[in-house]
Amino acid sequence: MNARTNSSIVGLAAALLLSATPIGVGQVGDPPSPIAKPAKRQVAKPEVPTPPEKNGWRSLFNGRNLDGWIYKERGSALGVDPSSTVKVEDGVIRMDYAGWDSFDGRFGHLFHEVPFDRYRVRVVYRFLGEQVKGGPGWAYRNSGIMLHCQDPKSMRTDQDFPVSVEVQLLGGSGSGKRSTANLCTPGTNVEMKQEVVTRHCINSKSETFHGEQWVTAEVEVLGNESITHYVNGVEVMKYQRPQLDPNDPDARTLMQIRNGEVMLDRGWISLQGESHPVEFKSVEIRPLPAANPANPAETPTPPSIRKGG
Repeated sequence: MNARTNSSIVGLAAALLLSATPIGVGQVGDPPSPIAKPAKRQVAKPEVPTPPEKNGWRSLFNGRNLDGWIYKERGSALGVDPSSTVKVEDGVIRMDYAGWDSFDGRFGHLFHEVPFDRYRVRVVYRFLGEQVKGGPGWAYRNSGIMLHCQDPKSMRTDQDFPVSVEVQLLGGSGSGKRSTANLCTPGTNVEMKQEVVTRHCINSKSETFHGEQWVTAEVEVLGNESITHYVNGVEVMKYQRPQLDPNDPDARTLMQIRNGEVMLDRGWISLQGESHPVEFKSVEIRPLPAANPANPAETPTPPSIRKGG
């Protein structure tokens, strides 16, 4: 096909012949037909790629499988899902308990494999179905986005929750108020109004979401500076300086590994299963640059004039 000829007439005729007979369509010995249209070639449908970045956002969940994620359930080794609790169905991550007889305190966390420090994370979730038998009353329609998590490899086999800062996701019970995107602190503390807060859970200012509707929780994480919660685009809570709790045994172990350092400025992200079926339709992240004191637009809002918390 790459050989040249000195005869332009022969070259033109050869070109016409090739254009009229696509490779793989004509049979050997068939006369060329100058008016025949090339037959359509059957092309296998390509696999749907991971969604590209949009305005700096990229998906941590590809919609097909759990590539890039690893599961840790209390009582089992990292990566073992003994009851097939976590699965991908209809393009969503689903945590359900169809194969469970009883909950038995087997809290589960699905970790993304890469740690982050400064970022926005956006999760679209909903609760559905019934809580598994034996689940704690407080875990009814309860899940969470765990931030600044310890390395999942460092968790004890029988550890309930990773040391982390939890954005607690709650669904309404059909009546009354029950806010979502609250703060809980397994093995950690935070600061509000420049004071260390040791209370385990603090409610946000969000509305209550009853039923099986999809809700968007978004969190801005600025390392050790501040963390801000949003629900459907509305700011509902803000706090500063996440840190290890020296009174928590698992946190103390991490402090020893970290030579006494208590401040948390990075870690893993995980999604929580606490006995009630929950679905995650999307999990997206947008990395943020380091704060630049020379540029006020990139400097975090001082605690004294914050909106949340």
